[in-house]
Amino acid sequence: MTEDMGLAQLSLLIVYLSMAIITMAMVSFAISLAGTRTSKLAARDRVPALVGSVGETEPATAPDSELVSEVPKGRRAANVGMSLTWLAFAMLLVAVVMRGIWAGRVPWGNMYEFSITSALGVLGAFLIFSLFREIRWLGIYVTTVVLLTLGLAVKVLYTEAAQLVPALKSYWLLIHVSAAVICGGAFTIAAGITIAYLIQDRRLRRTPEGAEPPASRLPSAERLELLNYKILTFAFPLWTFAVVSGAIWAESAWGRYWGWDPKETWAFITWVIYAAYLHARTTAGWRGRRAAWISLVGFLAFLINYFGVNLFVQGLHSYKGF
Repeated sequence: MTEDMGLAQLSLLIVYLSMAIITMAMVSFAISLAGTRTSKLAARDRVPALVGSVGETEPATAPDSELVSEVPKGRRAANVGMSLTWLAFAMLLVAVVMRGIWAGRVPWGNMYEFSITSALGVLGAFLIFSLFREIRWLGIYVTTVVLLTLGLAVKVLYTEAAQLVPALKSYWLLIHVSAAVICGGAFTIAAGITIAYLIQDRRLRRTPEGAEPPASRLPSAERLELLNYKILTFAFPLWTFAVVSGAIWAESAWGRYWGWDPKETWAFITWVIYAAYLHARTTAGWRGRRAAWISLVGFLAFLINYFGVNLFVQGLHSYKGF
């Protein structure tokens, strides 16, 4: 085995190791959610017994002390999950860089390389957002998505690096694909938050009028809706830039700015849907569930653009055959 081939195999090995760490992080986040829910139920169920045995003056302190002793179990598991996620991100970054060094170019020349870079983008978006908001509850969703992406990459999409076709040999490859990867991470996080919003909204709608909604690990529906809006407000201009930079690159490579190639078409469809979401979100009659469903349709269009067009549709941007 040549030294360069050994570098490629080492990159692949690090991807496998990052998958193992992500799996442990996913388990930690699952324990966090289950542990927090169990502790809340246990503390609530203990209240009647304490009232019946010690009278009316004791329950004010006893259930609270029990709850305080139980809740950190879920928090500790979430902290472990976050630490493992940071470690997995660092290892996957090393794997992507090593793949690029081995290939002698940016590591986005085939679907395998684009997939591991996209997984890196999702992890990075989650970790960056976690520095500004408490979103550890989203960890199990993020780690599951990343693990599935990497599993598909190494088991189905893996291929040896090849030289780029002439159209891809441009500095626009770095600019255009970097913007798309960042948007992909933001869109994925926004989709998870939208799903959480719909879950919270359904819980509220099923709660009898005047009754208190059951305890939940998720933030309120209002906070989730606002967080999703802020993320997509950040991502939409960047996606606009990705589409425009792609058109400029197309003119340089193929002599035309726009040719309704399948990739261009679905990128535009994705742009239109997210534009419709932002418009709906600022229109009072289309907030809430209606806007949330538009957001999910936009993510579906993005996935079609990512997987469907790249793998199954013949076109200038196709990765068909990987």
